[in-house]
Amino acid sequence: MTYPSNFKYTKDHEWIDIAGDRAKVGITDYAQKQLGDVVFVELPSVGTKVAQGQSFGTIESVKAVSELYSPVSGEVVEVNEALKNKPEQVNADPHGSWLIAVKLGNAGETSGLLDASQYADLVK
Repeated sequence: MTYPSNFKYTKDHEWIDIAGDRAKVGITDYAQKQLGDVVFVELPSVGTKVAQGQSFGTIESVKAVSELYSPVSGEVVEVNEALKNKPEQVNADPHGSWLIAVKLGNAGETSGLLDASQYADLVK
């Protein structure tokens, strides 16, 4: 599996795609494979404040319920509503199926995240 090189990654298997002061957050291909078939995603409301490393929701598969952790601090500005009716999109296209979009509170936090090659080494 190749991980998009323009994304940053967390050790908790979330990805973040940063564009200016906004970023989309999702789970990695590795994470969706570990979870199995995703059946439900619980996401926060727009306007919710998130903190780096804190849970912002849950993702449920046929095997387990897992917490979702925010790679950065900020405010939720968009939620992927399509996943309410089609949570399995996360399995089909994990790097294209974002969960939330965040307005960054502190862009400096991203320097502690992993790049694609570091993340690929982590999940080998």
